[in-house]
Amino acid sequence: MAVERQLLQSVVSVARYIYGAAASSVFMVSPETGELIFAAVAGEGEQGLVGRRFEPGTGIAGWVAASGQPLITDNVAGTDRFARDAAASTGYVPASIMAAPLIADGECIGVLEVLDRHTRDADSPARELDDIELLGLLATQAALSLALLRRSEQGAGEVPRLGDLVARLSEHAVLDASDPVALSLLSISLNLLDRGAHPSSKTG
Repeated sequence: MAVERQLLQSVVSVARYIYGAAASSVFMVSPETGELIFAAVAGEGEQGLVGRRFEPGTGIAGWVAASGQPLITDNVAGTDRFARDAAASTGYVPASIMAAPLIADGECIGVLEVLDRHTRDADSPARELDDIELLGLLATQAALSLALLRRSEQGAGEVPRLGDLVARLSEHAVLDASDPVALSLLSISLNLLDRGAHPSSKTG
């Protein structure tokens, strides 16, 4: 579980950095109750949130988990899918939210959210993918990584390396190759993914 937590933390850190967002988080869906559980948080409201639970269907994350579809809204006050009370209980109420499902084996196992992303102006470099498509790519990376990690922990055989997933992410994101923070975040993600997919064998 420690590697899983580190992996998810790297995902939200990368997501927050890519979008210049106020915060990013991953909710995992409880297989027993369907509750949404904070599994990793970066940015606003991150203190004390990991482990907190919300009822199934709560807010935008709940809608995304139930529908399996991504959602982007730049005015949360204008959608009835936003649960203001739930957001307020975390200590941060965003103005905009992007959310994408983590799909593994045909089921939604979690939701990746980005709160109050920085809106690019006309002079910003173009991305090959738009914001929600890029978030979907990152969510896919996270879901596949978790599935492979859990499979490897159950001894289900050799797991392929995941470096190509991070490489695909870095190709689509607008990251300055000279920026040590960007390179560090992507490097951490790659290392954690490989550690999760290829845990060291224990002898003795």
